[in-house]
Amino acid sequence: MPCLREEREALERSLIGPYGTLSAQSRGRLRPEAPDPVRSCFQRDVDRITHSKAFRRLKHKTQVFLQPEGDHYRTRLTHTLEVTRLARTIARALRLNEDLCEAIGLGHDLGHTPFGHAGERALRELMPGGFHHYAQSLRVVDRLEKGGRGLNLCYETRMGILNHTTGAPDDSREATVVRLSDRIAYINHDLDDAIRAGILTEDALPEEIHRHCGRSTSQRINSFVTNLITHSAGGEIRMSPEMQQVFDRFHDFMYEAVYRNPTAKGEESKVYGILAGIFRHYQQNPERLPEEFKAIAEADGLDRAVCDYVAGMTDSYAISVYGDLFIPAAWSVK
Repeated sequence: MPCLREEREALERSLIGPYGTLSAQSRGRLRPEAPDPVRSCFQRDVDRITHSKAFRRLKHKTQVFLQPEGDHYRTRLTHTLEVTRLARTIARALRLNEDLCEAIGLGHDLGHTPFGHAGERALRELMPGGFHHYAQSLRVVDRLEKGGRGLNLCYETRMGILNHTTGAPDDSREATVVRLSDRIAYINHDLDDAIRAGILTEDALPEEIHRHCGRSTSQRINSFVTNLITHSAGGEIRMSPEMQQVFDRFHDFMYEAVYRNPTAKGEESKVYGILAGIFRHYQQNPERLPEEFKAIAEADGLDRAVCDYVAGMTDSYAISVYGDLFIPAAWSVK
């Protein structure tokens, strides 16, 4: 029987251009493994991430709006899926490795906290040495999943996950594509959610964005993606200078109008109290940690174990834990 993985690797050599990453040339895993007979190494990473517990929890983690009323607001999971689809589209057009883009895209936010960036800011203050969700995402796949064994992903997937926010000089082109797809996705779908929530109207968007990118979410995403594909050349992934200026204006607008909007973020002041209460309780009562985190405390220290536990919580679970710890049972609404 022919080796399907080897056939796929041979096909990649004709489909992937000179700036793409070939799976057969991966720098390998933290722990060596025999190759899969069917899947390339990056396909294998996609499957490991998709079947992880951390990935499943993303559907109950905030993107921007805390516990919104309505069925159509984004969660951290839907954001992840949107980023991944954009990245695959761009990768195919630029003859890069779609499977590597998919693996990085699916894994890039596995370390995000409950309550979105408000939760991240809280843990940054609570955790000695600080906290960043991109570093936590790498810790999830390297250390926390599979009962402490981690997912043992490829080097290229791991570095793409780690660098998806800020980038790094030696990133693969696929990692750059995911980083830019992340930014394109979140400013557009967060605007869509803000309009749905009644915080903004379409007409509030600066006219230059309408003029260059259109008046709907799909038009704007298509404009940015098409421009990026058209103007990337020589291994450099970029928009045209004019479109980059429009994108930066859009990004700044979103920070002023949505991400710092007191109406949109009105509940965030409560997030610190919830997470700080949980964090300090387990610092003072380490014997109450779940068993798997007691093992982490022995190996990596108590603060690290508590941070791992809290960061992995979904919004609803964090609220439930806080209620169990600090709200008398007689006061709880059943």
